Amino acid sequence: MPGAADIIKDYVSEFSRLQNWMIAIRCKDSSTYDSMHDRCIELKVTLSSLGVDLTELDKIKE
Repeated sequence: MPGAADIIKDYVSEFSRLQNWMIAIRCKDSSTYDSMHDRCIELKVTLSSLGVDLTELDKIKE
């Protein structure tokens, strides 16, 4: 079973990668963007609950 540090590392990487894709996408009114946005919120909630400060990581301020 992965430890908290491994989970945080994986989720931070996924969060960063997902935000880069969201910034690059041209059509923000698509179901793909909506799915990405939902996952981004899930990651924010999870990382925040694990004590990760998202101030520097969050490129999409919504």
